[in-house]
Amino acid sequence: MPGPATIRYGGNTSCVEVRGPGDHLLVLDAGTGIRSLGRSLDSCPTRIDILLSHLHLDHIEGLGFFDPLFDERCEVHVWGPGLGDRPLLEGLAAYFGPPIFPVPIHRVPASLDVREVPEGPFEVGPFRVLAERVEHPGPTLGYRVEGEGAALAYISDHEPAREPGLAAADPSAVSGARLAAGADLLVHDAQYTEHEYPERAGWGHSSVAHAVAFARLARARRLLLFHHDPGHADEDLDALAVRARELWGAGGDGVLVAAEGMEIEVAGP
Repeated sequence: MPGPATIRYGGNTSCVEVRGPGDHLLVLDAGTGIRSLGRSLDSCPTRIDILLSHLHLDHIEGLGFFDPLFDERCEVHVWGPGLGDRPLLEGLAAYFGPPIFPVPIHRVPASLDVREVPEGPFEVGPFRVLAERVEHPGPTLGYRVEGEGAALAYISDHEPAREPGLAAADPSAVSGARLAAGADLLVHDAQYTEHEYPERAGWGHSSVAHAVAFARLARARRLLLFHHDPGHADEDLDALAVRARELWGAGGDGVLVAAEGMEIEVAGP
């Protein structure tokens, strides 16, 4: 949570900005971090695409505070998982509208398009995107974003290790492994320590050991530990980083810990 104990890593919820060539903005999830992103923009990009992993509140609660949605010059496309017999827009409107939020989502001034992600790869600006369901309560997606010879995998809420033996598993049978295969950067859930996980098994999140094992299984080149537990302070994340690098081996050079404002260049081998 935001406060003195999270000054170095930050306390906002999930939001990742992805930039490629041209004046196009791709955003992964719309947690509270998207407010700062919107305020940092000098002008509205040609097009903004927001890829939602799922509709749990911590991944959409910043949407109503994203300045471009209230700028009639902006074109914003929101993508997300199918909700069975309900349209994605209806699911978002349950939060983004009265009585929870004062402005109904269909009345924002921007040009807004909300749609479910298609099956198979699709194009978003300069990027090629693949979305697949991953192991987490409720309809939840992981994403693979490719562009300029590089691949980013974003699997923010994920529990691929419900059974032991993840490191030796068949990748074709593991949730999310196709999305992460050979990724130049894997952004992955590492919410718990190994000690915390057993009491939280089935909640849809990973221990740091599971995150490293999953990254190794998928042969990802680098791992960004993500979706920090709201009860973890900066020193807890320091310790989690030490453990992740120990598990990674080779000096732990392939492991990073997500922090607000961090900029990472994603390049191919």
